[in-house]
Amino acid sequence: MTGERLRPGRGEKSPRESERGWGPASVEKRWRVALSRVGRLPGERPTALCFPLMSSTPEPGTIAWQDLTVDNAEQLRDFYAAVVGWTATPVHMGGYSDFTMNADGEPVAGVCHARGGNADLPAQWLLYVTVDDLEHSIRECLRLGGHVVAPARGMGGGRFCVIQDPAGAVCALYQPPDAA
Repeated sequence: MTGERLRPGRGEKSPRESERGWGPASVEKRWRVALSRVGRLPGERPTALCFPLMSSTPEPGTIAWQDLTVDNAEQLRDFYAAVVGWTATPVHMGGYSDFTMNADGEPVAGVCHARGGNADLPAQWLLYVTVDDLEHSIRECLRLGGHVVAPARGMGGGRFCVIQDPAGAVCALYQPPDAA
């Protein structure tokens, strides 16, 4: 390979990010937009979603986001701030806050409370893998001996679920709004 870089360096935007206008600014605004599209009933508390930057057009098979859902998000926010140097941006969820964790001003992960729609998620780092067709991926998971840990639900116009593979590992499957 000649000196060509395959991924943008820290602080640089990929061509896809530039097209969408993603970057470190306005994280809170993107959260509000994402939460406004969740498709909840009037008066229902927002679902604690910790992936504000999940693109509407990530490539299938790629990891679109990662988050950690725990009983005490403040404690883990402070833990990761001290251990790895992340800073936190609060994401107001109606009565409590979840957190977008940032490295050098760039959002890198979420730390969420195990409340609302996240109450059934395991307390572990959860990777969100992009798929073209969530229902097809769920059928294949079940056919091949996996389990659905948290059923499919809406998020920011897209949909996701949490699965467990036959070996016991857990991940989320995410179908963007503009997929198949």
